[in-house]
Amino acid sequence: MIDMCKKIDVFVPFENQQQAQTLAAVFEHHPLVNEVIFLSNDERPKDAPFIPLHKALSTQAICSMAQTTTSKYILLCTQTTPLSMEPFALQCMTEVAEQNDAALVYSDRYKMVTGKQQAFPVIDCQEGALRDDFDFGSLILIRSSLIRDFASSNPTRYTFAGLYQLRLFLMRNGALKHISEKLYTEKETDLRTSGQKQFDYVDPRNRMIQVEMEKACTEHLKEIGAFVDSKRLQAVDVSQGTFPVEASVIIPVRNRERTISDAIRSALEQETTFPFNVIVVNNHSTDGTHSAIESIASSDKSIRKRCIEIIPEREDLGIGGCWNLAVQDARCGRFAIQLDSDDLYGHKHVLQTIVDTFYQLKCAMLIGAYTLCDFQMNTIPPGIIDHKEWTSTNGMNNALRINGLGAPRCFFTPVIREIGFPNVSYGEDYAVGLAISRKYIIGRIYESLYLCRRWEGNSDAALSPERINKNNEYKDSLRTAELLARKAR
Repeated sequence: MIDMCKKIDVFVPFENQQQAQTLAAVFEHHPLVNEVIFLSNDERPKDAPFIPLHKALSTQAICSMAQTTTSKYILLCTQTTPLSMEPFALQCMTEVAEQNDAALVYSDRYKMVTGKQQAFPVIDCQEGALRDDFDFGSLILIRSSLIRDFASSNPTRYTFAGLYQLRLFLMRNGALKHISEKLYTEKETDLRTSGQKQFDYVDPRNRMIQVEMEKACTEHLKEIGAFVDSKRLQAVDVSQGTFPVEASVIIPVRNRERTISDAIRSALEQETTFPFNVIVVNNHSTDGTHSAIESIASSDKSIRKRCIEIIPEREDLGIGGCWNLAVQDARCGRFAIQLDSDDLYGHKHVLQTIVDTFYQLKCAMLIGAYTLCDFQMNTIPPGIIDHKEWTSTNGMNNALRINGLGAPRCFFTPVIREIGFPNVSYGEDYAVGLAISRKYIIGRIYESLYLCRRWEGNSDAALSPERINKNNEYKDSLRTAELLARKAR
């Protein structure tokens, strides 16, 4: 029988006396709780133990917790708003920690969103789950001995990345266990859509936070033997080989009769000093997409040669499979350049800029910047997505921490033919970007080349928790595979 008596010190954030008392009341009379300790920014809590805290949990705050706790576990509450627990939540978390000798335990939960309770499941934390925004929920149970080990390891002192740094340390030193049971209810205060939240890491206001997160992740990659030294990356002689044209614009499409004509014209109107074509992979559209493509292709003999429609024989292709079909086609040019079927190039010299940069940087992959807009071409927040967090010296490592690399994505065709895309319709570009970054130079263009059009109502960027989890789980699996490949070099 497990002795459950007084095993937990609870650390809760302090904003003001009323908020803190409300939150502390959830825990302070629980039979498993030894003490409730406040994490305070400025105001000193009255008649209660406290630890000075930076808003984002600093390394110093983590080390202070290690020195303060006298219990076997720390329960860290990461939100200031009220929450409620299921009757046996702490028992469940503690039992899972004991039975699995876990370093960290977290669970599914409910959220109150505009007054309604909604289920918010989370996912397992695998080795490749290096995103600093991994969703553990607001209650995290941590083994105190490991926090003390962390504090005694003389960690780099971060102002913003302390909790992320601790989590990476725990991943190296124990199991992170997910309980597939909704053990508590928290209030959701960030009501933005998933499409808005996903760009927080490129917001210039968060730049200092991201710099610290990158440093913490890079330290972790060095510790586990998965760090890539930029000095070992290969440049590419992009002039090698013979191709029918210099560049091919690749457009996978399915049921986009409203937008495909605009996309094709945006490509065909490019002004270049070299020949190029447009390869549209029509993935068995059932609307007027084929007619729209044919209308443009048949308008002129010269356009017919430059606008190529491929209809796959297979009916099981995702976007990645369509890309494979296009780049393996004999008509594909030296450089394969992305254009989504509902988006546009930003000006008439995009292809020229891209090709010139390939020759200048001798890179295997090139990524530009893009602007979010509506269908009336009005810029919508956050505007330009330029991924300036990428650096030539550490971008290949930081790529394992973030969830995307940007657009438009462009490839030296022999390299992408060798690597190939996974046959999926989400994350296929990220998968090949990771694989390329392990071996070859990836170039960046930080000016906006591309107009990414959001559909009315932003429905393509307002995903359900289940869909977000599925997407994140897949990208985490890509990172896990990439870590194994990097360790095996």
